[in-house]
Amino acid sequence: MKVMVLVKATTDSEAGTMPSESLLAAMGQFNEELVKAGVLLAADGLKPSALGKRVQFSGAQRSVIDGPFAETKELVAGFWLWQVKSIDEAVEWLKRSPNPFPGESIVEIRPVFEAEDFGAELTPALRAQADRQRDEINKSAKH
Repeated sequence: MKVMVLVKATTDSEAGTMPSESLLAAMGQFNEELVKAGVLLAADGLKPSALGKRVQFSGAQRSVIDGPFAETKELVAGFWLWQVKSIDEAVEWLKRSPNPFPGESIVEIRPVFEAEDFGAELTPALRAQADRQRDEINKSAKH
């Protein structure tokens, strides 16, 4: 199963405070363990929400909202995408992670939808389209 591991923002991450060299080294080592175990699919940190935008959908209408966004506890500062056997395995991996920020941090683990989760609504044609798109993405990533 795939899981997305969401590192929640803090006031420091929203202020653009960069991690220390020792934290970068510790995260690099942890990510290396994930790579060697075949768990890590992707990982990145996100810049503060002040540099972002939101697009609000209301029927056919679209509105653009400039950052920064309130409620730091609801924002994401970074993520991992992992391939694991179970959410419990993801929890065990995450317990080994360095704390992403000085002080208190919250990291959320969420399962990613798999094709089987969509049932009959994911027709063979739609599944073939999704598979083709995934193949194209993988080819592009290799170049």
